[in-house]
Amino acid sequence: MRIESFVLLCSSAAAGVLAFSPSSGVATPSSSRCSGGSSRTSALSISAEPSTEEQTTASINDSLRIPLSYNEMIMQSSQAMTDALSAGKTRQIVRILLPRDASNDNFGVFQEAEAQTSNSRALNAADTTKLVPTDESWQGGIMQLYRAAAPTTKDILRQLSPTMREQGVPPKIVEDRAIDESGVDGVGLLYTQIGKNGADEVKGQEENKGGFGAFGFGESLTLPTLSENDMCIFVQPNQEVIDSIETLSTQSSSSSSPMIALVNPQWRNVDDALDSASKNDNVFGAFASFLGGKGNSLKRLDSLGYQNTYTLEGYVCKGGNIRLLKRFDSDWVVFAENDSGDDWVRVGQQADRPKYQDVEKMLDDKGVGYKYARDLGFAPKL
Repeated sequence: MRIESFVLLCSSAAAGVLAFSPSSGVATPSSSRCSGGSSRTSALSISAEPSTEEQTTASINDSLRIPLSYNEMIMQSSQAMTDALSAGKTRQIVRILLPRDASNDNFGVFQEAEAQTSNSRALNAADTTKLVPTDESWQGGIMQLYRAAAPTTKDILRQLSPTMREQGVPPKIVEDRAIDESGVDGVGLLYTQIGKNGADEVKGQEENKGGFGAFGFGESLTLPTLSENDMCIFVQPNQEVIDSIETLSTQSSSSSSPMIALVNPQWRNVDDALDSASKNDNVFGAFASFLGGKGNSLKRLDSLGYQNTYTLEGYVCKGGNIRLLKRFDSDWVVFAENDSGDDWVRVGQQADRPKYQDVEKMLDDKGVGYKYARDLGFAPKL
């Protein structure tokens, strides 16, 4: 009897371990954070749910971490969007890093491999994909960025979908490229059509529609009709599609309005001289907007209620990689990459978006030297 009980106990323990192992695609929030990228969760099997506990800005700041994997970033960004949606923010602006093959910075390589974000490889090959800012290092320009942004946005939509959260069934996502009239501006429209009762109401629609990039030469744009359970995301919108954003946002405005988001807008968070001038309410501001300043576009988005709900950006300061992270309910938190390249160290935070000089001062206050000095042993390792 004791032997049988012991065997039964061991079998139950083994089943419990298998049920919550990373390969099963199910994870708790505590296991989603990995120190070296070896433990990864499936971005397609876990749907974001609104946070139930009320937190202060300080506690949210302390809880923020830089995602170490693609799946972590999908979970973190979709969680922030879900929390913002539960707070009544149905018009959102999101900026994320994009997945890129780890060999992208190798000199002499003229053809870059596609980043692997599928579970079949990403779970067991931690070094195949890197999360990279949308900077000038992408040799293919805006279209290469779109090829990385579109599938990433689809994974976010799957996380946000109520059918994924309540039934475990991913929604059908329609990709409409007709919004990109030239076909080379890297703009797309992704949306679900779930219906009011959670039933899929997409009838006879293809997953990819319109636009020069989808070989739909000269097709006119028809904006989708959205119900309260639907989600719609403009991928890499530029100022030329502000009219479409305004039209869709206005016709979908009600007490049970669907979520409409802008992912990685092509205008920058920081202002140049033309952007600053375009924000003036005078003839010079109008002229600066005509020349391409973003001031008028931002005013129109503000009037529609669009807010930044999740921002993950990056650049280089003192020779090392820097990441800026912010949720709609947090301050800006600054992280620096450690010298091993496998984690990020918090160096400071502030309410307003830190300028380059602010980040440099944070590094100096923490005693972080230049990257070359740390590599040569002239400064302490980070």
